[in-house]
Amino acid sequence: MRIAKRFIASGLMAALPLAAIAANWSDQPVDPAADYPEVPVAYDEDGRYYTDDDIPTFNIAEDGTVDWLTFSGFRRYHAECHVCHGPDGEGSTYAPKIKNSAVHMGYYDFYDVVVNGRTVGNSVMPHFGDNPNVMCYLDDIYVYLKARGMDVIARGRPAKKEAKSDMIREAEDACMG
Repeated sequence: MRIAKRFIASGLMAALPLAAIAANWSDQPVDPAADYPEVPVAYDEDGRYYTDDDIPTFNIAEDGTVDWLTFSGFRRYHAECHVCHGPDGEGSTYAPKIKNSAVHMGYYDFYDVVVNGRTVGNSVMPHFGDNPNVMCYLDDIYVYLKARGMDVIARGRPAKKEAKSDMIREAEDACMG
């Protein structure tokens, strides 16, 4: 019995730093000027925008027009994620805000958590790796949350959007079957 208690206690102690790290991802403020002194677009491929590191990113025109993935990410986030994480990635009493997580965690860590889920203390993020309504639009959700975390788009539905390109439409159709 004493060994089991010690094992459980050591497991809880090991989880505490993870809980603090998870809280840091969501609560840590984002300074757009420091994190991205200029628009992070390095190149685009038929309506999909990327950084120098080939990471999907947002593109916001001077008139406020958002790229298709950012707009789609708004829609998909609110269809699948906002029930727990609150409107516009702002968090809720049930789950932390995640708009800053998309900036601080980085693309690959964000992707891993969504696909595989994660348990930290009492916080449980279920896995979505087998949900095509999330997986077919994971880049869209990431890009939207990154734009929200950088405060380059306001809360609510973006007023203007680029048209969906044929390449994006084909990829979506292929993924959704």
